[in-house]
Amino acid sequence: MITAHRGVLLLSGGFDSPVAGHLMARQGLDLVAAHFSLEPITDAASSAKARTLCGLLGLPTLYVVRVGEAFAEVAHLCDRRLYFVLTKRLMVRLADTLADRESADVLVTGENLGQVSSQTLANLRVIDAAARHPVLRPLFGFDKQEIVDRAKVIGTYEVSKGPEICDLLGPPSPATQARLEHVLAEEAKLDLDRLVRGCLDGVAAEKFKGDGHARVSPATEAAR
Repeated sequence: MITAHRGVLLLSGGFDSPVAGHLMARQGLDLVAAHFSLEPITDAASSAKARTLCGLLGLPTLYVVRVGEAFAEVAHLCDRRLYFVLTKRLMVRLADTLADRESADVLVTGENLGQVSSQTLANLRVIDAAARHPVLRPLFGFDKQEIVDRAKVIGTYEVSKGPEICDLLGPPSPATQARLEHVLAEEAKLDLDRLVRGCLDGVAAEKFKGDGHARVSPATEAAR
């Protein structure tokens, strides 16, 4: 049994993170979801998927954070080969701030070793270096078929099987062995505090009723 009581789940629209959230909730972890949308570069389809997944998983709270402009700034100003590491580190910082707001102990992600080229042990270590809360990866040793099979069992497969566009701004050949000193040098080109503040400005929790439909607060509606 885990000793943490509350966690922030970094919830995408794909297969992995909903399964990770299900596994941690089964272990007794109270979860709040955070979805990072590439709006306004993309439409709100991924946010809609995240809301549906929260209903299916029984997660009562969702934060939708628009990161499109911040991610575009990373892609424009920094070494594109490090895009995925840099943006994951930014998402971790955003999730850390939400964890402070929610009095959460840990972050939970659907990352697993080596399933995409950017998710290498070296890159994950560099990503973790940006986190103030421990990062739990319950799918770390799973292969893709195991995750897909579990998604079918827990009822998230049909929602998650659509196309994902999380790599829209990413490079064709991402770095697989990122070094922390190189990443820090690239981050020095960014105003990270401003990016975090800008992404979270006006973001409020969406609370879900028992039927899985969100009650959107006025602050959240105004931020859309």
